[in-house]
Amino acid sequence: MTLSQSKLPRYCRRKPSKNGRWAYFFDPPSWARKQGCHVKAEALGEEYAAAVERAENILLPAFDSWRSGGLTDMVPPSPVPGTFDWLASVFETHQKWREIERNTQRLYRQGLALFANQMLKDGSRVGSKQLSDFTKGFVDAIYAKLLVVEHRDACGNVIKRERRRFANAAMASCRRAWFVGQRAQETIVPAINPFSRMGLKTHAPGQPARQTPTATWDELVAFRAAAKKLGYRSVATAALLTWEWLQREEHVFGAFEISHYRPTERPNSVRIVHPKNGEEAWWPLFDEMGEPLFPELMAELDAIKAKTVWGLVFRRDHEHRRSPAPLPWPTERKDLRYLRSVVKKIVAAAGLRSELSFTSFRHGGFTEGADSDLTDAELRAAARHRSSRQMPTYAKRTRKQLIAGSKKRREERAKAALAGLAATRSSE
Repeated sequence: MTLSQSKLPRYCRRKPSKNGRWAYFFDPPSWARKQGCHVKAEALGEEYAAAVERAENILLPAFDSWRSGGLTDMVPPSPVPGTFDWLASVFETHQKWREIERNTQRLYRQGLALFANQMLKDGSRVGSKQLSDFTKGFVDAIYAKLLVVEHRDACGNVIKRERRRFANAAMASCRRAWFVGQRAQETIVPAINPFSRMGLKTHAPGQPARQTPTATWDELVAFRAAAKKLGYRSVATAALLTWEWLQREEHVFGAFEISHYRPTERPNSVRIVHPKNGEEAWWPLFDEMGEPLFPELMAELDAIKAKTVWGLVFRRDHEHRRSPAPLPWPTERKDLRYLRSVVKKIVAAAGLRSELSFTSFRHGGFTEGADSDLTDAELRAAARHRSSRQMPTYAKRTRKQLIAGSKKRREERAKAALAGLAATRSSE
């Protein structure tokens, strides 16, 4: 179907122009003109997409507002079926969306909006385009535009800045939306996902990969001491917990509850739940001889449990004017920006590297595990990771690991050489 043969919005018509091309017009009904409708007829030009965009987003909403006396202004317009905007709405109303952690939902919305609101040369938004018109080349071209943002400095010079992280996140959001939409509306959403296998790079060519700084044990000790001195005892205990149990900060502060730690039915265990992948496990707190595996951490958690009956384990250490009870660390927007500012304050007070974050202590725990010769299976069991491919992200290649690996390789070579020498002598 050609553009000239595609379905037009209400009150739109087309007719051939003198140059042989189709021209598009918006022409309200005569009864509306007689009743004084302020939305007049107008020429929409020869570009089909731009004509449809103006008719659906400007002229028709204005006409419906006049006809309903303003009532339609109170109802958000529904996206046109088959468009990318419609795909995003299908994704956000699907059961799969409700299974996604709240913070991830917010990131998905940002990514979908970033892609959908990109303007094209014909003056239309990407979100208004039909999914049937999407190709891999089209998606790659939009990604290239999203990758670089331009602004002018005080002198009027154009400054280009790469935002690879946000562009990659947008593509990942669109890819997930397409897969969910295709299963939900397989007759409308094409089976081939143009956002798949884009080969996205996490850093620009020639640039080193960005890694989360990894804390050492000594830095953890210094951080905890400074946190306690400043009155942030909950943050001090949480830092030790993320090091020992390899938990993400959103779980430590937003999902770890009193009922998870040494409940009546399982007093020798702690329940670990991972919001990112839904995995959960009961972590033993004592060895076969009954000795505590995490004596310092358990002493601090026991003290918290003795004073707190229910709810989150870690709450703010200071009172707040809005609540007589300690508030959770996540803000009303369900984010941890306030906590991160407190962590930076503690890091500065401890005289540590400014690039350290709360996540640095989790990575430090992973690296300590790798240095202690834990296998990939043991690390995955602790972190509830399903794939060993994730391990290099968290267990950095430290000097100790490299030395140990080199020694093992040389020992293997020596064994092979001795075996070959023995075989030679026996043949003689």
